[in-house]
Amino acid sequence: MNKTDPKPDVYQIITDRILALLDAGVNPWRKPWHAAAWKPPQNLLSRRPYRGVNVILLGLSPYASPYWVSFKQAIQAGGSVKKGEKASLAVFWKLYDKTDKADPTQRERIPILRFYHVFNVEQCEGVAYPQPEAAPSFPHDPIAEAERIAAGMPNPPTITHTDEGRAYYRQETDTVNVPPLARFDKAAEYYATLNHELVHSTGAKTRLARKLGSPFGSLDYGREELIAEMGSAYLCGLAGILDQTEDNSAAYLDGWRAIIKQDRRAVVLAAGAAQKAVDFITNAQPATVPATEEAAA
Repeated sequence: MNKTDPKPDVYQIITDRILALLDAGVNPWRKPWHAAAWKPPQNLLSRRPYRGVNVILLGLSPYASPYWVSFKQAIQAGGSVKKGEKASLAVFWKLYDKTDKADPTQRERIPILRFYHVFNVEQCEGVAYPQPEAAPSFPHDPIAEAERIAAGMPNPPTITHTDEGRAYYRQETDTVNVPPLARFDKAAEYYATLNHELVHSTGAKTRLARKLGSPFGSLDYGREELIAEMGSAYLCGLAGILDQTEDNSAAYLDGWRAIIKQDRRAVVLAAGAAQKAVDFITNAQPATVPATEEAAA
């Protein structure tokens, strides 16, 4: 190992600090940003919330508004769907009566799954809809070193700052989204969140090709969350802001440890994968042994 390269030591120091916090017990994780009051997906005209799987199908859309309409309802509301917009699916169960041929007095109600197309009001023009209450705003100056690290990532994903109150990496579009800096209590927590999603993005096939897209709550999903949060802690350490974020990182990690039912070795194993992700983001070159040391060896 190149003795002049400090990062392996930094990684170990941060891992030890995180493990010490876990051993000591941590407070519950808190979401470090503020957003407008969340509403479930609902029909604009009836204001009836969608139910069942529709909450997931529509709630995971990239739109900030919770209001949806059919093509005809957009016209009914005095507007129209914008040209080229793609519909989302909503599903429902329709009950049919089936008569027993052998005994016509016997009937059975059979549910059949059906779907219909809806559009978010943000995909429409001329349709009036309620605007969400403004989320609180906090003035912050960017943190120069954290900005430099994020800006220097090779082959980076597209980074967006929509005000939808969610942070995520979307593999299909290779997009990282985090709430704007002003939505965070502390500027350091913004960069911790951005780093978390950037580490996720290193798992794409065009980068380090980790297993992404596993079902929520599964072991593989939990392992990827451990990698992303450990990687975020490393990047915060390199940027000099770990002291402002490590408590929340430890709480986040502790929550996932409980879900995947692993001991603390799960964090140590994730640390190795996280280091590879951070090396990718920081464009770190493999350590080399100087010729003089090689000869001495």
